[in-house]
Amino acid sequence: MGRPSRYSPDTLTRPAHWTQDAACRKADPYLFHPEGDAAAVLAATAEAKSHCARCAVRERCLAESLARAEPYGVWGGLDEKERRLHLRRRRERERAARRRAERKQEEEEEAADATDLTTEAVEARAA
Repeated sequence: MGRPSRYSPDTLTRPAHWTQDAACRKADPYLFHPEGDAAAVLAATAEAKSHCARCAVRERCLAESLARAEPYGVWGGLDEKERRLHLRRRRERERAARRRAERKQEEEEEAADATDLTTEAVEARAA
């Protein structure tokens, strides 16, 4: 029996994609990507968010839309403006965490330098 070809069909079963469990799967796509006048857009967006509210994979949907920086539509229960705000707040939290870590490292380095100076002073007096 010869070695299987690397081009042979994959016979392993794959888990279902998360979209198979999405509440919006059979809904009208217009609800999630509305166009038209402001009133129609607001009504469609509200209905889309109601689908998302009862969705089992809402978090996964939102995470993927944020990772792709999806510019349009309702994803994971958030519209475009809400996702931009979410991303902005996440960046601000990450930036603040980096600044705290840098300050802490600087303080630790200063404390270590002060300890070294004190040790050197004690050794100099002893000599």
